[in-house]
Amino acid sequence: MSKTTHFNKLKKIFARLHGKNGCSWDKKQTHKTLIPYLREEIRELIEAINHKDTEHIKEELGDILLHVMFQAQIAQKKGLFDIEDVIEELIDKLKRRHPHVFGKVKVRSTKEILHNWKKIKKQEQERNKVCTK
Repeated sequence: MSKTTHFNKLKKIFARLHGKNGCSWDKKQTHKTLIPYLREEIRELIEAINHKDTEHIKEELGDILLHVMFQAQIAQKKGLFDIEDVIEELIDKLKRRHPHVFGKVKVRSTKEILHNWKKIKKQEQERNKVCTK
């Protein structure tokens, strides 16, 4: 099975869990009710990384992906956005913040890359403040 097929299968599983005959617990959750579980999964991932436990890292990354999918599914049900929108926004951000890879910016060091990243992020935050006022 291709990796793309795995992702499509995962999207269908979440649609089913939140569908008419889905899981009543899942359907009752909100962005906010999932916060304690997300915090726990992040803590467990950090622990696995600190212990250099590759199998546990893989498992915990899956649990965090579960939360990303869950949050996106909740938003989709509300008509706000879906997982494809999340991915599209991430792609755009990665391209914007890596102009030395996807643009014509020349860098000489990782220090310069981090400086550019912070500068671009700050510009985005300032632009978002203007847009929300």
